[in-house]
Amino acid sequence: MNIGSKSKKRMVLPTRPDPPSVEQIIEDINRAYPNDPVFSILQDSSEDPKGGSGNPEVEQKYQLSRRFLDLNERLQEARGDMVRQREELRAVGEALESSMLEVKGRALCP
Repeated sequence: MNIGSKSKKRMVLPTRPDPPSVEQIIEDINRAYPNDPVFSILQDSSEDPKGGSGNPEVEQKYQLSRRFLDLNERLQEARGDMVRQREELRAVGEALESSMLEVKGRALCP
């Protein structure tokens, strides 16, 4: 039998996993340690003793990224608050409608 024959089985590779969601990325960043290798770009040899990066452009991008993440978190919280308030308003509106019908019914039936 020929070694290169077509009867040789091909190895099936596993499927590629889905990319992480924004929430998973944010959670991962929030749980990272300050000395995480991902943040090593901020560790420049000319780093000043106050803890900032020696590269102002990198520092600015980092600060903008942190601000974006903070604002995104606040927006998500505000969205949750608005959904809750909308449901409360809907319930209050239904109760008001019911009360109005009850008052009208009393006024029409002496």
